[in-house]
Amino acid sequence: MSRVQLALNVDDLDEAIAFYAKLFNTGPAKVKPGYANFAIAEPPLKLVLLENPGKGGTLNHLGVEVDSSEQVHAEIARLSGEGLFTDEEIGTTCCFATQDKVWVTGPAGERWEVYTVLEDSETFGSSPRGASEQPSCC
Repeated sequence: MSRVQLALNVDDLDEAIAFYAKLFNTGPAKVKPGYANFAIAEPPLKLVLLENPGKGGTLNHLGVEVDSSEQVHAEIARLSGEGLFTDEEIGTTCCFATQDKVWVTGPAGERWEVYTVLEDSETFGSSPRGASEQPSCC
């Protein structure tokens, strides 16, 4: 099953979790310091909340979660074939999970990832974009 991912910056993680649990009538699938995600069945959505005080209500990034590394590699080939620059991260630890992923940037600078979760992790990981930037690796 594939589903769209929406990663939002939030000012207050606890407040955001309470709101989205009510909105989607489901609790979070994962909660860690500064991070939560919801695996919503209907509509199929992976909602990621990243605590970034002062940036609440803004888009962090978008994505498509897929079932396997094979699908990620197929997307790398397809997107490259379409002439899109891809930033590949294979076996990376990000957002408390080890993942295979590929990033592309849309025409207005919006960041999209196609990814699969290989396993959970106890560490957030680090973004290759530098520690001074807001988290955008989920």
